[in-house]
Amino acid sequence: MTVPNILSLFRLFLVPVFAVAFFQPMPDAHTWAALIYLVAFLTDIADGWIARHFNQVSKLGRILDPAADKWMTFTVIICITVDGIIPLWAVIVFFCKELCMAIGGYLMYRRLGDVIPSNWLGKLSTGVFFVVCVALMLFPAIPRVGRTAMIGGALALTLLALAGYIYQYCRMMRERKPA
Repeated sequence: MTVPNILSLFRLFLVPVFAVAFFQPMPDAHTWAALIYLVAFLTDIADGWIARHFNQVSKLGRILDPAADKWMTFTVIICITVDGIIPLWAVIVFFCKELCMAIGGYLMYRRLGDVIPSNWLGKLSTGVFFVVCVALMLFPAIPRVGRTAMIGGALALTLLALAGYIYQYCRMMRERKPA
């Protein structure tokens, strides 16, 4: 069990903590939820940095890290949808994208014994998604059209990242032999 994997497990622990904080009947519940999301985001950055700089990259980490990210992000997007901040279609688009990523990752792991590591576009889309979701939680006065445009832009970037992963997946599946 490496430090990056412990940080990923900690992020998984924060998922229900975020959801509970988000729906508390307090005026500053969304602020607390945003802080929890910030802690999760910072531990994501830290675990990646530690894994690379201290040679603690592992197969488990390449599965656990994105799983923790996806569970947190999916929980955040569901909470802000249930709260009426963004439209339902945003959750559907996000879910379909993540389903494609999960199926591709599973197939790749079964065939090659590994998964595609994260890339700069995936990290950028995660960062943009984080900023957009925090802004939507902290600034409820943003007009609906602005909220929809913000989440739409963040989702467009995640779909672009998906296209990049699909390209990498196809290339790796052609080039590498099964494990």
